[in-house]
Amino acid sequence: MTKLSVNINKIATIRNARGGNNPNVVQIAIDCERFGAQGITVHPRPDERHITKQDVYDLKKVVTTEFNIEGYPDERFMEMVKEVKPEQATLVPDPPGVLTSNAGWDTVAHEEFLKGVISELKAAGIRVSIFVAPEIDMIEGAAKVGTDRIELYTEMYASAYENDKTKAIVDYKLAAARAKELGLGINAGHDLDLKNLAYLKQEIPFMDEVSIGHALVCDALYFGLENTIQLYLRELR
Repeated sequence: MTKLSVNINKIATIRNARGGNNPNVVQIAIDCERFGAQGITVHPRPDERHITKQDVYDLKKVVTTEFNIEGYPDERFMEMVKEVKPEQATLVPDPPGVLTSNAGWDTVAHEEFLKGVISELKAAGIRVSIFVAPEIDMIEGAAKVGTDRIELYTEMYASAYENDKTKAIVDYKLAAARAKELGLGINAGHDLDLKNLAYLKQEIPFMDEVSIGHALVCDALYFGLENTIQLYLRELR
């Protein structure tokens, strides 16, 4: 079964736009799990424009499924993650000011750096996933650096899906197959929604997890959070 991890960054964005604690990201996480989500994802950036460091500590107390913390593995991130000990840390190559994750790791050029941080996180008992593009050499590089899983960066798939979904999925199927051969777990995320999710699952049925935030929160404005989570879970069956 492919698990659904709900990224609640956008909930925090709405809260921060007004100040105060409405919507309450901790309660939203509790409700997402109650409504069927099998994980909660956050990406606490240095400027705290959505999820804050305090949110991370507060969420750790209540998340009962799988807590996934994304981020660039600088000193701040590593210290926080090792202290919180989520089930999974997802490493992304984001520079500090980027709006959203927009590239995968060059696992060849950053081999030694990734080996070091991955080893450190695994020694703390944390499963590690790294964000990668669907390129065979990047997948093979991911295996060399010792990560447990990869997260396929699905923006290119999502962008091309409407024009030609069979062409859009080709590189992802090849990358996923190679990752599976190498013994890597497979996650996916970025721009996945109710239109393109089922086909991705159909073509790569052995994915472990998808992380979805922006589209799911947008859909919840129309359908309600509980119903929206059920709609996404239905696409993963």
